[in-house]
Amino acid sequence: MRRLCKISLNGEGYAEYPESKVAFSEYIKQKVRDLPHTPGVYLMRDRFGKILYIGKAKDLKSRVSTYFQSHRRNQIQQHKIAAMIPLICDFDLLEVRSEAEALLLEAKLIKQWKPKYNTDFVDDKRFLMVRVDVHNPLPKFRLTRIKTDTKSRYFGPFVQANLLKRTLYELRIKFGVLLSDARPKRLPDGKVQLYDDARAELYSSQNILSIEDYQKNVDLACKVLEGKSVEYLSEVENKMERAANEMNYEKAALWRDVAKALRKTVERSRKFVRDPESTLDFHTLGIEVKKVLGLPAFPKIVECFDISHISGSFVVASMVFFRNGKPDKKEHRRYKIREKIGNDDYQSMLEVVSRRYKRLHQEEKAFPNLVVIDGGLGQVSSAVRAFWNIDAEPPPIIGLAKKDETVIFSEGRSPLNLPFHHPVIRFLQRVRDEAHRYANTFNADLRSKKIRESVLDDFPGLGKSKKEALLNYFGNIQKVRKANINDFIKVNGIGYKTATSLKNFLNPKGNNF
Repeated sequence: MRRLCKISLNGEGYAEYPESKVAFSEYIKQKVRDLPHTPGVYLMRDRFGKILYIGKAKDLKSRVSTYFQSHRRNQIQQHKIAAMIPLICDFDLLEVRSEAEALLLEAKLIKQWKPKYNTDFVDDKRFLMVRVDVHNPLPKFRLTRIKTDTKSRYFGPFVQANLLKRTLYELRIKFGVLLSDARPKRLPDGKVQLYDDARAELYSSQNILSIEDYQKNVDLACKVLEGKSVEYLSEVENKMERAANEMNYEKAALWRDVAKALRKTVERSRKFVRDPESTLDFHTLGIEVKKVLGLPAFPKIVECFDISHISGSFVVASMVFFRNGKPDKKEHRRYKIREKIGNDDYQSMLEVVSRRYKRLHQEEKAFPNLVVIDGGLGQVSSAVRAFWNIDAEPPPIIGLAKKDETVIFSEGRSPLNLPFHHPVIRFLQRVRDEAHRYANTFNADLRSKKIRESVLDDFPGLGKSKKEALLNYFGNIQKVRKANINDFIKVNGIGYKTATSLKNFLNPKGNNF
């Protein structure tokens, strides 16, 4: 008997295809053709909607298409993944802004769902952080995966471990900071000797100095990790340029690698996951934000909006709330877009901004000092129009356009491009990334819930009351799948015949008793 696989058609019913030919179905082919050339995470699902595998990609179209093209499937070296391919009936996508963010999101989702065919991250392995025990007279810089105390300062986590280690090595050369293997000596005059071997000859900082001077060097090194100072990066880039001009290409390549390590570790990796304790002092930063953006008031309260959807389906929005430079998660809000508007981001932004501030306006509550919109001029214009619709004076509104992180002003000022290391743009990125994360998580949760529920929806003759009775009795769809016939007949309204049919539907090969 030929087995059939049910495939969801974007919430508009199901189509059946022979399981052995799923990879070549028109539904899958069209979905592959529509794949974007963007970074992201993909979720492979079986005929019951269960997640088989979660993967990341720098280019979703190039990566996901390998699963469904016979001449490219040979590129998949892992036997376990190759064995999974015939089971794939559908896949979901979550687009992100960079490969680094894709890696972080992939790890989070694998830990959450623990798919059968994933081997990475299932052991709850964490990314590396840098711990600086600043409470000690001679702080050391150590690598760690977990926070072990509240007295130390933590930086990260960092996506690329090898670049992080290279950065620490360069910080030791430049500032003489102690790493975990160092054994400094206290001298009779109260000073400290950092190293007693050949390293003292190699490092550019003083080897014998006072504790106070060493602590100043620690502060400078921490500023590099925080992204507060790019002087060292500029110095490295200048050395690289000089070496290239002198045709010393080997040395230029060395400095190029150092610069790459610093840029990726300090700027790109910390762009998406930052330790709140490592942010700039917000009094100083807030004044700079006010000055650079031309705000009428200090940005004590900042709210940011982001829209998330998958090809126009499951359209949701997030609003994140920052108080004095830090996220206040109790004030974060999630929205399901009510209007059936597909992937019209402008209309979605109009709706969610209207809903948020109509309520505040009616309750006579203060608007934030700054509203940040994830998007360009179109999204910003929609946000402004939302205030017109509720007959309210808008607060300052800016957009952060994705490609070049261009700041878009609502009142018609020329767009502003700041250097990526500028503290104002880094703050805006942190706010925007929090909104993006919050929206993406909500979108993924809704899709997973819908897919879990759709399994029971597909069983003929199971009405709403019986479905609710099953879920209330067992707690979740996973336990429903594992239940046997004797378990089912304990549920009010489920007889033996229904229990037998349901068990065969959910687990055609399994043991019914």
